[in-house]
Amino acid sequence: MSTKTTQSGDARTDAITRDNHYVPQLYLKHFASGSGHLFRYRTLVSKATVPEWKRVHIRGIGYQSHLYTRAHLQEDSDEIERWLNRDFETPAANSISKAVHGERLGKEDYRLLARFVAAQIVRTPAFLIDNLPRWQELAQKQLDETSQNVRKELEQARATGQPIQSSAVPTSEYFPLRVTQERSSDGNSIQVKTETVVGRGTWIFAMRHLLTSSIDRLSDHKWTILSTEDDLPWFTTDDPVVRLNFRNRHDYDFKGGWDVPKTNIFLPLSPKHLLFTEVGAKSQQRGEVIPRHQVILLRRMIAEHAHRYIFSPREDPTVLQYRPRNVDPEAIRSESKQWQGWHEQQSLAERELAK
Repeated sequence: MSTKTTQSGDARTDAITRDNHYVPQLYLKHFASGSGHLFRYRTLVSKATVPEWKRVHIRGIGYQSHLYTRAHLQEDSDEIERWLNRDFETPAANSISKAVHGERLGKEDYRLLARFVAAQIVRTPAFLIDNLPRWQELAQKQLDETSQNVRKELEQARATGQPIQSSAVPTSEYFPLRVTQERSSDGNSIQVKTETVVGRGTWIFAMRHLLTSSIDRLSDHKWTILSTEDDLPWFTTDDPVVRLNFRNRHDYDFKGGWDVPKTNIFLPLSPKHLLFTEVGAKSQQRGEVIPRHQVILLRRMIAEHAHRYIFSPREDPTVLQYRPRNVDPEAIRSESKQWQGWHEQQSLAERELAK
């Protein structure tokens, strides 16, 4: 789906991508039937009578309207959606297909798969929600530092009689920051005001940074494709890449680093195939069938790591055991309201600071 925007006084009409798939269809199709359908399980529901599984088409899942749309002063831009598709999704499509069909994978295939993994980590709503508190702390620190720097420049300008030379903030396109000065009524002091907005722009800045400066860390690891038995198929989720710090069955977390030794990073590629690496360890033999007790444990980890949805090729009763549903109608209403107003609120804040 797409929406059209038209510039005033110009006959040209540009179509931009409206529905941003944070879980790409080219990935989900390997869990779907020939008609493109699979089964969706919600981790959060409004009432207990909501069916546990619903048969859906991959076109209608794993997306959010204007999730990455950038709000420029004159018009919206889908540059981030196009960048993710061009540089990470499309290049990996053939390598994913080769992996799930048992074809030979070369070094370049594993590099492209690792890049796909990196993009899939940072592009999900779960990544945004997990990192917002930290970004808000960092933004406050930046505001404080900027205010202090401006005050120093004002004091220096007053002492030397030289005007302040304005300079643009290098990351202002994605990390909007505005500094304003207001002289007091008696003319004896100046109030410095710094403003920013922590949200979509900050998220996209983080994406840009991680997918350009840090991505080689994932590409350098020893990746392999592991298999499971037919009666224990892999499923996937709306936050499909798991970064597992595992100490024992009762002591683990999902905060593993891209380059932290012993972190297990894995992504289901199909009901049969799992892309896997253990940071700092030798890779296992490709195609190796994982022991049943380990498969059961990894399936549980995948389900527990899901944000709001689990996607399965079939109605899987074990998912209910791994991840019981949370019944909370107020949480459903609150999340729905927030996402409905996401684009408008973020665009308003971004454009206001860009003036």
